[in-house]
Amino acid sequence: MPELNDIYNYHAHVYFDADTIDQARTLFEEARDKFGLEMGRMHERLVGPHFRWSCQLIVPVEAFAIVIPWLNLKRNGLTIFVHPSTGDHLYDHRDAAMWLGDSVPVNFEMFLP
Repeated sequence: MPELNDIYNYHAHVYFDADTIDQARTLFEEARDKFGLEMGRMHERLVGPHFRWSCQLIVPVEAFAIVIPWLNLKRNGLTIFVHPSTGDHLYDHRDAAMWLGDSVPVNFEMFLP
C-alpha cells in the first residue's frame, strides 16, 4: 500500500455526456485558468477505466485542499472521480478514490495482473 509521500498528484476526472459537455468544458477551463491546472482532452468516448465520457484535471498535492472543495462547489450536478496518482493504478482507482457527486462504476479489470 502506498504511503502519503508516494502521492505525485491527484487526478480529477469530470464525467459528462452530450447534454452536459458545455457545462463540463466551462468547469474544466475555469479550473485550469483559476488554479493553473493541467487539463487533459475532453474524451467524447470511453477512455481507460471510465464508463462515461470524461476529462482529467491534474491537481498538484499542495493544491488539493483548495481545488477539490472548489470543484465540489462548482460541479453543479456533474460527477467527479478523484484519485491519487502513486503509480499503483489499482490501489489509486479502487481503494483510494473519492467521489464528488454520485459514484458510478469504474473498470478496474484493466489494472489487474
